[in-house]
Amino acid sequence: MQLRYAVSWSGGKDSALSLWRLWQRHGPPVALVTTLIDDGSRTRSHRLRPEVLQAQTAAIGVPVMDVATSLTDYRRHFSAALAQLRDVDGITAVAFGDIDLEAHRSWCRSVCAELDLECLHPIWDEPREALLQEFLGAGFVTRLVAVQEEKLDASLLGRVLDAEVIAEFRRAGIDLCGEAGEYHTLVVDGPCFSQPLRLREGAHERVDGYCFVDFSLD
Repeated sequence: MQLRYAVSWSGGKDSALSLWRLWQRHGPPVALVTTLIDDGSRTRSHRLRPEVLQAQTAAIGVPVMDVATSLTDYRRHFSAALAQLRDVDGITAVAFGDIDLEAHRSWCRSVCAELDLECLHPIWDEPREALLQEFLGAGFVTRLVAVQEEKLDASLLGRVLDAEVIAEFRRAGIDLCGEAGEYHTLVVDGPCFSQPLRLREGAHERVDGYCFVDFSLD
């Protein structure tokens, strides 16, 4: 039986690989759910322009539910979005892209349990090298949209994640998948894309110890 599920969506590689694993077994999700900062001008985790996110999800062919929220009201607004997808669209499960952040997995499970939804973590506790090889081997293309300035050089921003960049991560001694927040990515092409994203690389912005590149549509 086809699973009716939603995916918590950052626009990056881990949520994309989680999506793809489920897609191959159950077909596409009902929706992607992305949180934005309070005024809706950027996504909360990767600071993407909403139009870039919308172009990405349009290429995937799955509708996105944008949830603008403060951190204080995050759980309430995120839960309300999932409840709407459950009641209106009939989802029974939600997938998340965490690999080993137990505190966040517990939070996700708590939110889903309150809504009587199954909580899925398709890439949980798997070796980093294997996940990256699976992601790249499937044909996904992703670019670095943010780096933690204490851990990685801003010259990596905009680069396509490939063997050379992974080698840079290894030399820097970081988690290869960036699970501790060392970097964030934006997926621009892949097996579930109808066409690749065409992006223009803009200025760099520094926020809370991170350096972000401002991607816009070309």
